[in-house]
Amino acid sequence: MFVDSAKIYIKAGDGGDGCVSFHREKYIASGGPDGGDGGKGGDIVFVADDNLSNLIDFRYKRKYVAEKGKDGSSKNCTGRNAPDLVVKVPRGTVVRETESGRILADVSGDEPVVICKGGKGGRGNAHFATSTRQIPRFAKPGFRGDEYEVELELKLIADVGLVGFPNVGKSTLISVVSAAKPKIANYHFTTLTPVLGVVKLGDGESFVMADIPGLIEGASEGVGLGHEFLRHVERCRLILHIVDVSGIEGRDPIEDFKAINRELENFSEELAEAPQIVAANKCDMATDEQKQRFREFITEQGLLYFEISAATTQGTNDLVKSVYEELGKLPPVKRFEAQPLTQEELDDKLLSKKEFSITINDGVYYVEADWLWDVLRSCNMEDYSSLQYFQRVLRSSGIIDKLEQMGIKEGDTVNIFDFEFDFVE
Repeated sequence: MFVDSAKIYIKAGDGGDGCVSFHREKYIASGGPDGGDGGKGGDIVFVADDNLSNLIDFRYKRKYVAEKGKDGSSKNCTGRNAPDLVVKVPRGTVVRETESGRILADVSGDEPVVICKGGKGGRGNAHFATSTRQIPRFAKPGFRGDEYEVELELKLIADVGLVGFPNVGKSTLISVVSAAKPKIANYHFTTLTPVLGVVKLGDGESFVMADIPGLIEGASEGVGLGHEFLRHVERCRLILHIVDVSGIEGRDPIEDFKAINRELENFSEELAEAPQIVAANKCDMATDEQKQRFREFITEQGLLYFEISAATTQGTNDLVKSVYEELGKLPPVKRFEAQPLTQEELDDKLLSKKEFSITINDGVYYVEADWLWDVLRSCNMEDYSSLQYFQRVLRSSGIIDKLEQMGIKEGDTVNIFDFEFDFVE
């Protein structure tokens, strides 16, 4: 089963919490704070693995969560950093954020790609000692790691992509010029998955060819099998368009050529403008009139044209040599650049972290805000300095102003994550 797309959830590890601790040692009456910092959470790292050919594993495991950093401890000991979670994917996998559709990474090279960064560790109470606050009874929790719902999309990495109607001889050609052994039969859609083959011309002279399953008219709109595999042509530096010039199946080769190019254009304008070589296949079964008519048409388009018979290998050597020469004039295989957030998107993301809602139920004001959980965890409500910090956060975030607008009075109960306190003006 060939799977070239999948959706998964990935989350980097949260940072470890800082420690609240005070130095205790014999003959030392009052040691100072010595709580250590938390460790960093693990990153989510994607790595290309050439032993993988599709994304089928991600149909069965859809959640990848890295470890949390270890908490700090006494004696100023910093918690251990969590190991990174390495996710292996086929080379050529494009990672997109599901919500926005932006590209996070193109895993095509050998270098590991960090998709989600682990959270930093929280600071221990040793950091908060001052001349006026010598006994800080609070520490900071670790920062949360990044998390995304992502779409994985495999786009095969090949120099040349074979396109054309079903049963025009694409599989036969790739089996003749490379070591690839696709299924070959005299019926449509014999090839159900893309096939890669390495074409070798001599020492150090080779290129990768991809046999894309047969396209038909309407493929870009979801007709037939071709629409599922058009994405695999996007990286190809050169398109080798195979046409059955004999018309043995009752189709007009010129109309076939136009139809396939329309589908490429409908799928991607950039793909329609890619360099193209036309190979008129099954010339051994075509008449001279058929070959001349098609040759004149392609020549008018200004495209390189070859007459071949893949079944008998007639003309295939000249075709392969010409393809290699053309590749030498073209840029390397396309890579998709990661798309960073715009300033507006960054601002929206920061604002979303301060979102909150307040509801009233039986006279109790319930405040809901995910980001407040980390603040609440870091506070020691029995410590005056920590309590002042919590009040400043409620004021600066607009929560207290909103409570006052809703008519809260002194003595009314406020509930935040089941922590209840009386409102004081």
